Amino acid sequence: MGGQISKIGFVASMLSVVGSLYVYFITGDKDLGIFVGLWAPTLILASKEIEEMAK
Repeated sequence: MGGQISKIGFVASMLSVVGSLYVYFITGDKDLGIFVGLWAPTLILASKEIEEMAK
């Protein structure tokens, strides 16, 4: 796949960060905003591991 899964994981992690900022500042739910922000490193790590397993 040539790095496609890693790219998808990176985009998903960036969306997680943006979503986290939205939830934290716009809706005012600070705990949920922090929780959503913690998805970013998990998505990056998971996508890299899935790509390695696919090789």
